[in-house]
Amino acid sequence: MEPLFKGKHFITLEEWTKPEIDKLLEVSFQLKHDFLNNVPTPYLTNKTAFLMFFEQSTRTRNSMEAGIAHLGGHGVFLDTSKMQISHGESAKDTAVILSSYGHGIACRNCFWEVGNKYLREMAANSSVPIMNLQDDLYHPMQGLADLMTIQEVSKTTKNLKVSIIWAYATTHKKPISVPLTQILLFPRYGMDVTLAYPEGYDLPDWAIEKAKKNAIENGGKFHITHNMEEAFTGADIVIPKNWGSWVKNQSTAVVDDLLESYKGWKCTEEMIALASPNVKYMHALPADRGNEVVDSVIDGVHSIVYQEAENRLHTSKAVMVMTMGNK
Repeated sequence: MEPLFKGKHFITLEEWTKPEIDKLLEVSFQLKHDFLNNVPTPYLTNKTAFLMFFEQSTRTRNSMEAGIAHLGGHGVFLDTSKMQISHGESAKDTAVILSSYGHGIACRNCFWEVGNKYLREMAANSSVPIMNLQDDLYHPMQGLADLMTIQEVSKTTKNLKVSIIWAYATTHKKPISVPLTQILLFPRYGMDVTLAYPEGYDLPDWAIEKAKKNAIENGGKFHITHNMEEAFTGADIVIPKNWGSWVKNQSTAVVDDLLESYKGWKCTEEMIALASPNVKYMHALPADRGNEVVDSVIDGVHSIVYQEAENRLHTSKAVMVMTMGNK
């Protein structure tokens, strides 16, 4: 398999053209087919990827570790609290050294106003591709898997009504990177995107303006509402997920008065009933069950969260093959 994007960083999908994203998806579908049919895929034989995590992970870590193993390579999990980073080593020095030891570096750093800058400093000093496993602003691995899943369950993405909806949760103050990535990506594929959130949970102005621009340039639509019921009404895809009030409030406190005032923003059977009869429920996981969503929805007939989660494996493999390949 020809590594068409060998050496290209994967930090945001905005820096990848639609034909390039389409190629990643094409490879993802092929790798999924091969995985389900036990076809060997030794495209990264003897290749090493360093997987740096500043935060906890389930899907991202395991899709990357399993993925590179399926491809014949080796993934090295790095808990950054056990690295010299914890003693102040710079992103530059870390990138220079690790890139001299292997063939790719993947990193998750979601600290507000730190994560994306950290990844870009690594990219400026790395001789191998840097892959973003989620930062404070972007989650391109999740966005790619979401798009793959939507393509699997929809005849077309053109005019598909997709609602990205804030939901109440108390587990931790979550990054804005998943909804931000989705509002930038989905309009590029002609989707009719609604972003719904209560006042105080805004996304950055520059991201909203870019989402509108992406919609205009690609025949999509984008609009914002602060009414949850409006967002669910008639939707083909609903993605109710919590994100923190980082843009308006940089406190790291998880539960505050603003959050508690919006307990009613929950995905329930009543909300799903407002949507299209064949609506699909998506979530990047882990979901805060009972707060973001009721069990009967996430475990019900409309839910495709496990299909979405599985696709993290295949899209991660595609990114590694196309950027780290042997040829």
